Amino acid sequence: MADADRVDDLQLGVDAVPVLIGPVSYLLLSKPAKGVQTSFSPLSLLGKILPIYKEVVSELKAGGASWIQFDEPTLVLDLDCHELQAFTEAYAELESCLSGVKVLVQTYFADVPTEAYKVLTSLKGVAGFGFDLVRGTKTLDLIMGGFPIGKYLFAGVVDGRNIWANDLAGSLVTLHALESIVGKDKLVVSTSCSLLHTPVDLVNETKLDKEIKSWLAFAAQKVNEVNALAKALAGQKDEAFFSANAAAQASRKSSRRVTNHSVQKAAAALGDSDHRRATTVSSRLDAQQKKLNLPVLPTTAISSFPQTPELRRVRHECKAKKISEEEYVKAIMEEISKVVELQEELDIDVLVHGEPERNDMVEYFGEQLSGFAFTINGWVQSDGSRCVKPPIIYGDVSRPKPMTVFWSTTAESMTARPMKGMLTGPVTILNWSFVRNDQARFETCYQIALAIKDEVEDLEKAGINVIQIDEAALREGLPLRKSEQSFYLDWAVYSLRITNCGVQDTTQIHTHMCYSHFSDIIPSIIDMDADVITSENTRSDGKILSVFCEGVQYVAGIGPGVYDIHSSRITSTAEIVDRITETLDVLEPERLWVNPDCGLKTREYTEVKPALKNMVATAMIVRTQLAFAKEAVCRKWD
Repeated sequence: MADADRVDDLQLGVDAVPVLIGPVSYLLLSKPAKGVQTSFSPLSLLGKILPIYKEVVSELKAGGASWIQFDEPTLVLDLDCHELQAFTEAYAELESCLSGVKVLVQTYFADVPTEAYKVLTSLKGVAGFGFDLVRGTKTLDLIMGGFPIGKYLFAGVVDGRNIWANDLAGSLVTLHALESIVGKDKLVVSTSCSLLHTPVDLVNETKLDKEIKSWLAFAAQKVNEVNALAKALAGQKDEAFFSANAAAQASRKSSRRVTNHSVQKAAAALGDSDHRRATTVSSRLDAQQKKLNLPVLPTTAISSFPQTPELRRVRHECKAKKISEEEYVKAIMEEISKVVELQEELDIDVLVHGEPERNDMVEYFGEQLSGFAFTINGWVQSDGSRCVKPPIIYGDVSRPKPMTVFWSTTAESMTARPMKGMLTGPVTILNWSFVRNDQARFETCYQIALAIKDEVEDLEKAGINVIQIDEAALREGLPLRKSEQSFYLDWAVYSLRITNCGVQDTTQIHTHMCYSHFSDIIPSIIDMDADVITSENTRSDGKILSVFCEGVQYVAGIGPGVYDIHSSRITSTAEIVDRITETLDVLEPERLWVNPDCGLKTREYTEVKPALKNMVATAMIVRTQLAFAKEAVCRKWD
C-alpha cells in the first residue's frame, strides 16, 4: 500500500512526504486487549514491530520517497527512563534501513521535556526534528540552548490547531533567531502540527463577516503563510502580503466588537472566591428528595432523543426561510410532546424534552451568545468519519437573552413528572470551539460560565427543579503534561461551580461526562460539587466503578450508564441487571441513578424504545429485589 500510494503521488507530480506513526508512540498509545494482564507492557512488542517498519520504509524508498516522517507525539509526555530508552533502541535498530532517505521525527501539541529533547536530538539515522513552537514555546529555549549540527529543524510556527491568522512579523523574528542557530539551509518553516484540525479553505466562507474573516486562516491560508515566511527568509518577502497581515492583526486588537468591558469586569470580579453552593451535597439531596419524591434507582435519559430526517428538514427549512417561525415552533413542540409522551409511557422518572430544536450541543448555545461567529463550511474531522463545525469565539462572551427557558417550560407543562433543563457546560463549549488566542483560555471559560449562570438562574425562576449542565469535554481539555494538569482542572471545575452556585438547595444540579477516562481526575469530579453525575460506563468495562472500589468517598448521586448508545444492539434486561448489581456492590442504592451512557441523538426510535423499556424494567426488578432484601433484614432484627 505504501509503495502504491507513493507511485500515485509521483504520477500527480507531487513529491509528497509519507507520514507514519512512529514505532514507540504507536506502542505507547496502544492499550492491551480485554482480558490481557494489566501488567503487560506494550513496549515489550517493540522488537516484533520494528521488522514491519523496516519493510514499510523499504517500500517507500522503492517508491521514490526522499523524506519519511515519523510522528512521535508521545515525546511531549512525562516519560520515564525506560520509555525514553525505547526511542534510542528503536531508531538505532532502524538506522540500517534509513540510508538513502531522510527521516523527520515530528512532535507536536506541547513542549518537549528537557530529557526527551536530549534523547530526540540524539536519535540515529534521523535527518531532522519537528517541533510545535505554538503550544511548545519552552521548546524554543531548548533549541536556542543547543541543536545538533547538520540536522534540519522543522519550525512549527504556524498554528495547525486553531483558525487565527499568523502574526507573520512575530514569526519572522522567531525564524531569524532560529536561523542563527541551525543555519539557513537547515531551517524549514512548518505548521505546528497536521492541518487535519482546521477547516479546508476560508474562500468557501461567503457569509462570514468581512472583518472577522480577515482575522482567520484555514488550512489553505496556513499553507500560504508557511510559503510567505519561507520566501521572506530567503530574501523574497512579499511586502503586500505582510502588510495586509499586519493590518488584520491591528484590526483585531483594536476592534470594539472583541471587547465588552462589563463582561470583563464581571469575570475579573470573580476573584479568588470559592463560588460553590453554601450547603453540603448530602443536605441538598435530602431537600431535593422531599421536593421530587423519586423512587430508589430513579430512571432518566441523558439528554437528546433521535434527530429524525423530518426534524433536520424542519430546521433547514426554517433557516432557509422556507417556513415561518410559527410553523417551526409548532413542529418542534409536536416533537417535544411525542418525546414526553413516550417517556411517560415507558414510566421514566425524570424526563428530558429531547432537544429537537438543537443542531449541536455547542453550536446551539454559541448562536445565542455574543462573541461567537459561525462558518457554513468550516467542517473538521472529529472521530472516525464524523465531522463537526466548531463555532469561533472571537470576543468577550455574554448572554443577551434566555436560550432554553421557553423550550424547557413548554416541556414541563406537558407532564407532572420532573423535567430536566438541559444546558451545555462552559468547559465543553470552550473545548469544542475555536477559541480566541488573545487571552488565557480560563478567562474565556469564566465568561462563558457567567453566561450559563444567567441561564441556570432563569430556569430555576421558571420552575425547573432539575438542571443538567453537560461537561462532556472536561477530560478532553486536560493538558498532556502532568505539571500543567492541576491548574487546568482547578479553573475547569471552578467554571462549572460558577454556573450553579446561586441556586436553592431544592434545585438539583446534574452534570454529564461522555466517553473518556475519569479515574485519574476523580478528586476534581468530586470537587465539581454537582448533586448527580452521570457518565459513560459500558464501553470502558465499568472502569469508573473500580475507582469507588478503591475507597473513594463520594456522597453525591451517580448514574453510570447501563447501556451503550453507540451500538444498535438492544441490551437485555438480564445484562442491565448484572451491571446494576455490580454497581450496588460499591455504591449505595440511595445514590444510584439508572440511565443510558449518553444522549440518543444518533439512534433510531426503533432502537431507543426497546432499549429504554428494558432499562426501566430492570430498574423495577432491582427495586423489588432491594425491597425484599430490606424486608428480610427487618424481619431478622424483629
